[in-house]
Amino acid sequence: MRWRTTGLLAAGLAAVGLHGAPAVTALPALRGRLLRRLDGVGPPDRIALTFDDGPDPQSTPHFLEVLAAHRVRATFFLLGTMLRRHPDLGRRLVAAGHEVALHGGEHRNLLLRGPLATGRDLAAAHALTVAVTGQTPRFYRPPYGVLTGPALLAAHRLGLRPVLWTCWGRDWTRTADARSVLAELRRRLRGGGTVLLHDSSGTATPGAWRAALDALPHLLDECRQRGWTVGPLGDHLDGT
Repeated sequence: MRWRTTGLLAAGLAAVGLHGAPAVTALPALRGRLLRRLDGVGPPDRIALTFDDGPDPQSTPHFLEVLAAHRVRATFFLLGTMLRRHPDLGRRLVAAGHEVALHGGEHRNLLLRGPLATGRDLAAAHALTVAVTGQTPRFYRPPYGVLTGPALLAAHRLGLRPVLWTCWGRDWTRTADARSVLAELRRRLRGGGTVLLHDSSGTATPGAWRAALDALPHLLDECRQRGWTVGPLGDHLDGT
């Protein structure tokens, strides 16, 4: 019986490892050294601009106005729960020339979800996004940037490329403002990078989106001054 118990324990530990091991990719230092493809690194004269957690009628339209004024397109990683509530806004994103991608159905840490729930969540969000927007997503970013084995498998089955980010603005915090967002971005802002901001505060401090919105024009101006073309992930990563 002891060997059987030991074998079951080993199998259980292996399963846990396969489930949670990809989560180490949430560490920026590791991605920057070993996993540039997952980081979303592209040509050095480009920057990919991405937003998470929308679409949100309270905030997303304001971001669209800024992007239109600067003639910049971006990638919006949509939550299924938000898109289901606000389908017209999802269609508006695509009509404005922006790219839609998947952030999952619900904003939950995948380490706390089983393989079946993870697969169903992503498949449902994918089907919803296609049905609502008419655009087939190419990219996937898990909530909190935490990948798991089942999430990677589900993404592969749906033809999705997981992409995290090279820099973010920490724009979801209670104390965030335009100055702090820009300072945080500049710590790792380099040509070829993928920028993460949030166009919704639905999963963060209420109203935190205003910090990202206020920082956005300054970020776009700075990128232009450095000679970087800002655009969606699809343009940024084609051929990589």
